[in-house]
Amino acid sequence: MISRQPTLERLAVAKSLLLTPFGLDESHLSSALAEIKAHKVDEADLYFQYTRSEGWSLEEGIVKTGSFSIDQGVGVRAVSGEKTAFAYSDDISEASLLDAARTVRSISASAKVGRSRVATKKIASVRSLYPGLDPIATLDSTAKVKLLEKVEQLARAKDPRVAQVMAGLAAEYDVVMVARADGTLAADVRPLVRLSVTVFVEQKGRREVGSAGGGGRFGFAYFDDAIIKRYVDEAVQAALTNLEARPAPAGEMTVVLGPGWPGILLHEAIGHGLEGDFNRKGSSAFSGRVGQRVAAKGVTVLDDGTLSDRRGSLNVDDEGNTSQRNVLIEDGILRGYLQDAMNARLMGVVSTGNGRRESYAHTPIPRMTNTYMLGGSSAPEEIVASIKKGLYATNFGGGQVDITSGKFVFSASEAYWVENGKILYPVKGATIVGNGPDALTRVSMIGNDMKLDSGVGTCGKEGQSVPVGVGQPTLRIDGLTVGGTA
Repeated sequence: MISRQPTLERLAVAKSLLLTPFGLDESHLSSALAEIKAHKVDEADLYFQYTRSEGWSLEEGIVKTGSFSIDQGVGVRAVSGEKTAFAYSDDISEASLLDAARTVRSISASAKVGRSRVATKKIASVRSLYPGLDPIATLDSTAKVKLLEKVEQLARAKDPRVAQVMAGLAAEYDVVMVARADGTLAADVRPLVRLSVTVFVEQKGRREVGSAGGGGRFGFAYFDDAIIKRYVDEAVQAALTNLEARPAPAGEMTVVLGPGWPGILLHEAIGHGLEGDFNRKGSSAFSGRVGQRVAAKGVTVLDDGTLSDRRGSLNVDDEGNTSQRNVLIEDGILRGYLQDAMNARLMGVVSTGNGRRESYAHTPIPRMTNTYMLGGSSAPEEIVASIKKGLYATNFGGGQVDITSGKFVFSASEAYWVENGKILYPVKGATIVGNGPDALTRVSMIGNDMKLDSGVGTCGKEGQSVPVGVGQPTLRIDGLTVGGTA
C-alpha cells in the first residue's frame, strides 16, 4: 500500500468530510474568496470544521450519562485594517458560502471594485505531531464503561475513607480545513481524549476532595492500567492530604511552586499578557517592553505548539499557519509576543502560529498552545529546604488575572506549610496574590525538574475555550502575598 505524506493525507480527509458530501471542490473555495476580494481587504479566509465528540461519566458506582454529538459548518472572514467582518453557517453549501462571502466583503464596500488576482496555491508545510485517528473508535462502548468502573473499584480499594468517586471520559475527533486569500490551503485532523478522576473522602464528619487526570492527542489506548492507577492514586492522596490540612497562614512570604500543573499560574499571570492583541492595543503590562528585562536571570518562558501528542499542540493553527516553538522570555529578557495573522500584520511582524478559535462560529485570536518555563540547576529538595517560613504549593484550582495591571489571584488546592526547610503540615484555604511582571523578577531559585502537566488544561478568552498545556520546574518566588484562613 502506498501512503501519502501527512499534509496531503489530512487534506484528503478534510475534503472527504467537508467538501465532497456537499458537492464542493477547491474551485468553489476560490470563487468564494474571489467574491470577498472583489472589494479591497487585507485578509480573507474560509474555515471549515467537522467535529464528533463523546462523553461518559460515572457517579455513585454507575455510568449515569453518555453523550454524543456531531457539528459541522464554515466560518467566512474578511479583515480590513483593524476591522473584521465574519459570518458562519452550519449549512455547508455553495449558496451559503457565496452568501457569506458577499456579506463579509461589505467591510470594505467603499473601496474601489476591481479585478482580483488569483493567488498561487500554497499547501501548508509537512508536519505530523499526532496520529490522524478518530479516538472515539479506538475503544468500544462496553470497554469505556469498564474503564470507568475500574476507576471506581481502584479508588474504593485504596482507602476505606473514600466516600464517593466521580470519573469522566471524553473524546473529540476534530477535522478542520482553511483556505486563505493568499492561496494557502491547510487541513488538520485533531484527536483529543481526557480521563478525569474526582474522589471525596470522609473522616470524623469532615469531607474533602482530590482530583487528577490527563490526556492528549491520541487514542484511548493511552489509558492503560498503569496510567489509570496513577490518576486514582493521585486523586485519593490529594483528598487524604486535605483531610489533615490546617488553616493557611496569611501574609507576605516565600512561596515555592511545584512542577507541572502549577504552571497554570505562569499561563494566566504572564502568558495572557504576552498575547499580541493586548500588546498591539497597549493594554498589557508587557506592552512596548520587547528587549527589556522583565524577569529574573534564568527565567526562560516558551510557548510551543510543536510538542508531540500534547493537548495544546497543533500541526497548523486555525489560520493555516504552521505552529512554532516561540521563545517569549529568554534569560529574563522579553523577546516577543504571540501573534495571529491580523495582529502580526498591524504590528509589522510575522504570525507565530498562534491564531486559534474555538470553532467555525468564532473568529481567530492570539492564543497560547503549550506554555512553560525551562528548568534551572537547583534540586527541588534544595529549594524546599531553603524556605525559612513559607508556603509550598503543589497544585492549583481556579484563578484570575487582570491583563492591564498584571495582578493575579490563585487558589492552592494542595499546599504545605514549611519552616526551617521542613514540611510541617498541609494547609487549606491558601490564595496567592501578586503581579505577574513583578512576580517574575522575584524568582530566586529554579528547579532542574521541569515537567509538563498531564493534559487537562482548557483556556478561556473572549468567550472562547481551547485546549492548552502548561508546565514549569519547581520555583522559589520571594515576597508573594498569601491570603489564608488562619
